[in-house]
Amino acid sequence: MKNVEIQNKKARHDYSIENTLEVGLVLYGTEVKSIRQGKANLKDSYAVIRDGEMYLVGMHISPYDKGNIFNKDPLRDKKLLLHKREINKLLGIVQQKGLSLIPLKAYFSRGKVKIQLAVARGKKLYDKRYDLKSRDAKREIDRKLKEQFKWFYGGVKVSTGL
Repeated sequence: MKNVEIQNKKARHDYSIENTLEVGLVLYGTEVKSIRQGKANLKDSYAVIRDGEMYLVGMHISPYDKGNIFNKDPLRDKKLLLHKREINKLLGIVQQKGLSLIPLKAYFSRGKVKIQLAVARGKKLYDKRYDLKSRDAKREIDRKLKEQFKWFYGGVKVSTGL
């Protein structure tokens, strides 16, 4: 059985990650089966704290093909499983200016669906540009080093580690 992992690819582009934690997710059987098929999307999703409980808003889980009447609303709010002290700690952190709770990925751990949740700060446009510029510069340096030392390393990938 392959290991299914659903990534939120835009999260690291739009946010600077400050801290991460693993949380459980309350799902129905047809939703779990749909996630096993890789039919879920974390784009534009976030976590909120309501009435002392944490919910994941905006996660889309496509209806299971063979689920018929047991399928649930694909965009329903899903409850996250955390201890009360963890929720209170996150509530204090999120109330600081500019911090959000963003899911980075969903995966299976010992048969249960887990979400890697990040405490993140939104990036400004100039931060995104800087990241793109530094990534392009690193790629160019690696390319030049590979060309220059191909005879020395015998075709082994050379990375600057920047």
